Amino acid sequence: MIPTASGPLVLSRRRLLAAAGAAVLAPGPLSRALADAERPRHAIAMHGAPAMPEGFAAFPYVNPDAPKGGRLTQGLLGTFDSLNPFVVRGVPVQAVRGYVVESLMARGYDEPFTLYGLLARTVETDDARSFVAFGIDPDARFADGQPVTADDVVFSWDLLREHGRPNYRTYYAKVVKAEAIDPRTVRFDLSGAEDRELPLILGLMPILPRHAVDPDTFEQATLTPLMGSGPYVVESVDAGRSVVFARNPDYWGRDRAVNRGFWNFDTVRLDFYRDVNAYFEAFRKGLFDLHAETDPGRWTTGYDFPAVRDGRVVKEAFSTGLPRGMLAFVFNTRRNIFADIRVREALIRLFDFEWIDRAFFYGLYARTGSYFAGSELAFTGRPADATERALLAPFPDAVLPAVMDGSWQPPKSDGSGRDRDTLKAALALLAAAGWEIENQVLTSKATGAPFSFEILVTTKDQERLALTYAQNLRRAGIVPEVRVVDAVQYEQRKIGFDFDMIQNRWDASLSPGNEQAFYWGSAAAGQPGSRNYMGVRSEAVDATIAALLAARTRKDFVSAVRALDRVLISGQYVVPLYHLPDQWVARWRDVMHPQKTSLSGYLPETWWRDSTP
Repeated sequence: MIPTASGPLVLSRRRLLAAAGAAVLAPGPLSRALADAERPRHAIAMHGAPAMPEGFAAFPYVNPDAPKGGRLTQGLLGTFDSLNPFVVRGVPVQAVRGYVVESLMARGYDEPFTLYGLLARTVETDDARSFVAFGIDPDARFADGQPVTADDVVFSWDLLREHGRPNYRTYYAKVVKAEAIDPRTVRFDLSGAEDRELPLILGLMPILPRHAVDPDTFEQATLTPLMGSGPYVVESVDAGRSVVFARNPDYWGRDRAVNRGFWNFDTVRLDFYRDVNAYFEAFRKGLFDLHAETDPGRWTTGYDFPAVRDGRVVKEAFSTGLPRGMLAFVFNTRRNIFADIRVREALIRLFDFEWIDRAFFYGLYARTGSYFAGSELAFTGRPADATERALLAPFPDAVLPAVMDGSWQPPKSDGSGRDRDTLKAALALLAAAGWEIENQVLTSKATGAPFSFEILVTTKDQERLALTYAQNLRRAGIVPEVRVVDAVQYEQRKIGFDFDMIQNRWDASLSPGNEQAFYWGSAAAGQPGSRNYMGVRSEAVDATIAALLAARTRKDFVSAVRALDRVLISGQYVVPLYHLPDQWVARWRDVMHPQKTSLSGYLPETWWRDSTP
């Protein structure tokens, strides 16, 4: 859990305030808009005002007149053994969240972080965000016809706080008290949390029915469908292979503005594939409708088949304003072999992106040099501003000089695959950390043990990249082993931090918040099920996360996120890989999408099937 008021996070915040001045995080004079905040509203924004006014008809990135009907079939890599995505156990079908189980509010996908009323018709908070209250829509119903009540909301909060995934437990433990004021009003006391995102986090809380959930068995992986209030119900399940969602004809929210243009298919089928080649071949044969492509080689050469040539399959690139995310090989710093930052820096240098991009990916990838690459939140090319420097002043060794001034870039090779200068620099770092070459094997000067570790992978694409990286590492006398395991074992070993190195991706929004503590916070490093896979324990990281959660303006928020980015990059916890310039999607022609793409990219929930012959 995130440290509480007596823990190290608050100590870091005090140091932060002492260095930066309390004015950095203190509120200014109340504007008329802020004075207006303490009354029920239709929406809530993390910073600023919601883009859509009260009474809006539909979001601009949907087709509100999209025809209803037909089936959408989607293919997914992997498998599943559970229909409960809210607990640690099992490998769940994530789409249950959204299709079957709804939250109090719904995201606006054209804004960094704004929520609009769904199960909750209204939201109310104060300027300090010391509480939040939700007014439940009187028409809201679960799939069995029972009304959604404030009591169900309190039950869901308590259930997920006690039995849910670690992120739920962490977030909801910050609530002092939850109470049903009346059958349709629920109020959360947030006093002392010092977390301006928390009202929005609670707005996204999945709501489950008290009358249909047994808390004693909730933590078990199960293929018994959960009951929700969403637009679909689970129609059928073929364990590990497929799940079919069917439209609920009595869905209470089908005419609400936040749902216009969404949920257009009568059924949505998810088919799971364990092999990349079989997965793509199934798309070529028309066994599923759209394929999000991440391999530039396949995008360039793999789509020369009849359905593409005659126009039945369409290739498209969708622009997105989101950060590109961090795809990386992850060092588990809990392992002694990766505890020394000089070792990690050496292994980062030995990843030859230039050769790999040219040899495998047609030069179409961009190297990732930030946890928020491609957005205003990235530090790259930007010297730290005064706010950032104040935030980081208590931690003078946390950020490299080149990262602080914005000039840092990932190491670059000559692209030959055998760059001698890169190898020489890596060996110098390893020597300084106590390693030397003996009989062509890198060994510890202290123990004589070889430098050997395991790269855990679960897909063919991961295996190919890991084997290529391992080949580069062997040039330095390192003895890596690439081990392939099935998806279930891979997930369980990730959850328990039982690995040396894995490949992982952290996606990011334009409004990173509480999840950052779940990804990088010191408390999460020892919490199985968190996404702090590298084991980061850093006061500087904790302090910058505290600052972004406390920021009242977008400007201060951006500065805090950039400061966090600088600390993470300087810690060299991962080998940054690469990202695509756009979202690449191939679709069969009769599946259509809106003309406008949201800031968050394409949304299959807004697509529909064209029945025109």
